[in-house]
Amino acid sequence: MASDGEYEEPEGTVQNILDQDTVKWVFVGGKGGVGKTTCSSILSILLSRVRPSVLIISTDPAHNLSDAFQQRFTKSPTLVNGFTNLFAMEVDPTVENDETFGTEGMDGFLSDLANAIPGIDEAMSFAEMLKLVQTMDYSVIVFDTAPTGHTLRLLQFPATLEKGLAQMMSLKTRFGGVLSQMTRLFGVDAAEFGDDAMLGKLEGMKDVIQNVNQQFKDPDLTTFICVCIPEFLSLYETERLVQELTKFEIDTHNIIINQVLFEEEGIESKLLKARMKMQQKYLDQFYMLYDDFHITKLPLLPEEVCGVEALKAFSHNFLKPYEPSKAEYTVEEMENRVTTLQQQLTDAEAELERLRKGKQKV
Repeated sequence: MASDGEYEEPEGTVQNILDQDTVKWVFVGGKGGVGKTTCSSILSILLSRVRPSVLIISTDPAHNLSDAFQQRFTKSPTLVNGFTNLFAMEVDPTVENDETFGTEGMDGFLSDLANAIPGIDEAMSFAEMLKLVQTMDYSVIVFDTAPTGHTLRLLQFPATLEKGLAQMMSLKTRFGGVLSQMTRLFGVDAAEFGDDAMLGKLEGMKDVIQNVNQQFKDPDLTTFICVCIPEFLSLYETERLVQELTKFEIDTHNIIINQVLFEEEGIESKLLKARMKMQQKYLDQFYMLYDDFHITKLPLLPEEVCGVEALKAFSHNFLKPYEPSKAEYTVEEMENRVTTLQQQLTDAEAELERLRKGKQKV
C-alpha cells in the first residue's frame, strides 16, 4: 500500500475486474485483429471461477467464439463444454424484417418505413437481444464486440432508437390517415395491427434499452476493457475508443496489450530485435497516456490459443505479469555457446580486416 502522497501504479492484471463483484456488464473491444475474442473468452473463464453464472455474447458479425472454444454456438445460450456455469451465444446485430415486424401485408410496409431510418434496424435488434438477456439470470455478461467502429455505433443505439421513435411518431402524425386507409386496403384489422402496434413495440424496446443504458453508465455495474497491440494504428484507435467511452460516460480502466515481444534469452534475430524496439516505443506511450489504467501485457506466442485447455493455460498471464523465460544451460551447452560466439567473433574480425585492406587499396 502506498503511503500518503505516494502514487501507487495500478497492477498490470485483470484481478480488479474479478474483485469487482457488483459488475454486471463487461465489454471487450478494440481494433480488428488484436485478439478481442481470445481475451474475452479467457476473461469469461476467469469470471466463471468467482461468479455463480457467466454469459459471453459475441456481437461481431464475423463470429469467432465457436473457433476460440472449438464448439458450435448459436443465438441461444449454450453451456460451454467442461463448465457448469459458463454459457456462450453468438448474435447478429442486424435485424430481419420478418422477425421484427413480420412480412405480411401492412407489416412489411411499416417495416420498410422503420428501416428507412439509418441505424434503426441494428438498434432494435440490439434492444431485442438485451430484452432477452435481461430475462436470464446471469451474474455477469461479457460482450465480445465487433471492431471499434461497430462498437461505438452499438453504444449510440439508445439515441438512435429515440430518434427513430420520434421520426415514426412524426410519420404517424403526418400520414396517419393514409396509413389507416392502407391497412384497410391490405385487409389488416387496424385494431389488431397498425401504426399504433408498431409504435408500441418501439416504445417497449426504448424502455428496455434506456434501462440498460442507465446501467451501462454506472461504473459499479459496467466496465469496458480495451484490447490493442503495440503499434501506432492500434494506439490511435485505443485513444479514440477511450475518448468516445468517456463521452458516453462508460467506465474504462483496463487495457490489454496483446502480441508483445519480450526480451527472451538467446534471441539473435535482427528482425525480432527491430520489432521489439518499435513495440517498446509504443508501450512507453501507452504507459504515459494511461498511467492510471490497469495495463496487462500479453506475450506473442508461436501458436494460436484455441480450445478450452489452451485458453485455461494462457489465462495465468491475465492474473500475473508475464516474465520472460531465462534459459538454464548445462556445462556442455554453455561450452558450445561460447565456442559459437568465439567463431562468430573470429569471422567478424576477419571481415573487418578484409574491409580495411580494400579501403587502403582505394
